[in-house]
Amino acid sequence: MDEIFEQLLHLSGRTETLIAVYDSHDRLQYANTAFRSVYFIEPDEAPLWPDLMRRNFELGRGTVIRTGNFDEWLRSTQSRRGKIGYRAFETDLCDGRWFWMTEAVQKSGWMLCIASDITSLRAHGRIVRQDRDQAIKASYTDELTGVANRRFVMARVDDMLTAARHGNNGCLAVFDIDNFKRINDRLGHHAGDVVLRDFAHRIHQIVRRNDCFGRVGGEEFVLVMPATGPEDAVAMVERMLTVIRFSRPLPESPDFSYTCSAGIAACTPSDSASDLYRRADQALYAAKLSGRDRVRAA
Repeated sequence: MDEIFEQLLHLSGRTETLIAVYDSHDRLQYANTAFRSVYFIEPDEAPLWPDLMRRNFELGRGTVIRTGNFDEWLRSTQSRRGKIGYRAFETDLCDGRWFWMTEAVQKSGWMLCIASDITSLRAHGRIVRQDRDQAIKASYTDELTGVANRRFVMARVDDMLTAARHGNNGCLAVFDIDNFKRINDRLGHHAGDVVLRDFAHRIHQIVRRNDCFGRVGGEEFVLVMPATGPEDAVAMVERMLTVIRFSRPLPESPDFSYTCSAGIAACTPSDSASDLYRRADQALYAAKLSGRDRVRAA
């Protein structure tokens, strides 16, 4: 097996196909020469994917990123990156080349990326395909906060429940910003929108790569946590609630702070999405009744 592995590494170093492996924290663990050349990665570097994309964006190289706000683009992209087992898409580079990229993700969160140069192929209709991909991306993104929307999140709930029927655990967390109507009434809807964006931004920074976080409506958000038991889920959500307590999102009201409550439910093999969501929502209601700014598990 060691000899086969060495041969694979040797061959991957000689191909023009781009090959890379990221771990569950989205840190590059292996990249062949072709991949490092295209994305300007030194031989001894092992960057996090967000850091790599930010660096190349600022230097105007690597993947074309069409945005005036890199952080908003990153939040939106990370809301979908690594959330499904396999996806394939076209991507273009600042030097004019086009690549067909595939991403295969293990349950552990490790990702294999393979890309081939298709610059000379299928040039006709490329703009149409790019517009189609942008439309698909928009259909899965919450416009206000930039995180995944209800459609995308609930599809990941279905994926988690399918895995649960094969013996894998998982949990769903439902978040609700405390006294949000009072924030809107007292400070205005603009302030309410700022709070929603702040909440999404701060929680998203903590979310693991193979989890899925999104807004399902109003001030309600959900977090899908595959392969996670209730104790780990509660600990993770407690950390998120702590981060929110220390947020001060309104420059014009520096003393303003807010909190949120959360309910967690562990999935079972017999669950439907509505069953799981109902139990998480009931746990959220219990958190609200017991004083808000806390998490309760069903």
